[in-house]
Amino acid sequence: MNASSAEVRLIQPGTFEAGAHFYPRALNAQIHPLVRAFMRLGNERVAARYVHLHPEVDPAAITAALATQTKQFRWGGADLFHTATAGGVRRIVVIETNSCPSGQKSMPLIDDGEEQGGYARLMEQAFLPMLKRRGLPAGELAVIYDKNYTEASGYAAAMADATGEPVHLVPCFASDADLPVRCEDGVLSIRDAQGTWRPIRAGLRYVTQRPWSRIPPVTRTALINPVVVCLAGGRNKMLAAKAYDLHNARMQETGLTIRTPETMWGVSLQEVPLWVGKMGGLAVVKVPYSNAGQGVYTITSQAELDAFMALEHRYDRFIVQALIGNHRWSSRGVAEHLYHVGTVPDRRNHIFVSDLRVMVGVGAEGFFPVALYARRARSPLVVDPPQQSGMTSWEVLGTNLSVKLGEDQWTSESERLLLMDSRDFNRLGLGVDDLVEAYVQTVLSVSAIDHMAADLINSKGRFRARYFKALNTDEALSREICVPTAAPLATPAPEVSV
Repeated sequence: MNASSAEVRLIQPGTFEAGAHFYPRALNAQIHPLVRAFMRLGNERVAARYVHLHPEVDPAAITAALATQTKQFRWGGADLFHTATAGGVRRIVVIETNSCPSGQKSMPLIDDGEEQGGYARLMEQAFLPMLKRRGLPAGELAVIYDKNYTEASGYAAAMADATGEPVHLVPCFASDADLPVRCEDGVLSIRDAQGTWRPIRAGLRYVTQRPWSRIPPVTRTALINPVVVCLAGGRNKMLAAKAYDLHNARMQETGLTIRTPETMWGVSLQEVPLWVGKMGGLAVVKVPYSNAGQGVYTITSQAELDAFMALEHRYDRFIVQALIGNHRWSSRGVAEHLYHVGTVPDRRNHIFVSDLRVMVGVGAEGFFPVALYARRARSPLVVDPPQQSGMTSWEVLGTNLSVKLGEDQWTSESERLLLMDSRDFNRLGLGVDDLVEAYVQTVLSVSAIDHMAADLINSKGRFRARYFKALNTDEALSREICVPTAAPLATPAPEVSV
């Protein structure tokens, strides 16, 4: 769906149609018994298992981490790699954390009798408690989106059922010169199909492409999630890397650690070749504020580095990260040397790079899993660097399914999607302990970014623009951040009435 064809719609209760909000493969799939068992574990048993596997971890700390009620970041997803060290020690590492995560349309139902699956679970456990906050403005409900209409409309229908109210489904494309969304005095309003502006008291935001250019960082309208979460790391890999490091420093005595590849942030374009060289000529260069697989460049040769340097770039700063490849061609930095475990060999003995997306929500009792899925690369993992086989490194290492066709136009290579069903899950070579590890890493990464988001809001509920600029010294990004039309922009995060 693109900007020219999208219209504001009013979604009524009782209109959820599973076939419109799930991939047919997922709708007809039987969830793998191990995945179902994991989804039903509960945080108490997850904590017990994690402490058993990690005796260095403080039991009270992991219990508290899973029970955290975040202040801003209430719906997120982490992309993780299943890796091993040079000594064969397995590691689940966080590649990035997303504040508007896709994946619900790819998740087989845990219970066939609950046709809305994680759509309803997120609404009931994370969204409904938010509506009890004191100080919400008067208004209606909305889902605002710029991508993934299948899931955005699914959340709108589930929201309508959970609340018993109609929900506005509102496109908010970066290319739209006449947006149907505006913010005045901290309250978001949407323009309905009849041209009437309607205030919104609460909603879900599925705006993924530079959302700060259209929606202020914080609003009085309660959102899952406010845009400040994107700036704090949910769509900003620069601040995410800092948030992870700060979290690890705070939690050092507890034994809880967010595991990531070695990362250098705030790198200017001229410095990129220096850092790539320091990592042995093998690295991943990222535009910090892109997503859906855009702005990620895997570098395994001088030709790939030269091609990156020749591009025109919107922003001034980049991230350079250790590249995880085959054990014979992965980055060798200061941190441990990691390589992909990959999928179980197929009939041709091909092993593919794969990732794992873990989507979580936050409710009254803390974190809970919402959905899982995996993706594989286009081409098998080769023993020697890809260029020796006439391939680009992205063919071997890139797992993202989204393909950008044009401005606000996307398609998906869903043939590389790996479901959590009885067929695909076995190809991943994962066990329940790996899922526990992945879930905990997701919880820690979301908590770290939530802590950063809270730091970016002052005691009066306003976005700390100067502090943000000090943390993220990229003038091109700062110029994009939407300025509200009037003050006050927001009220301090209200408490949930119990």
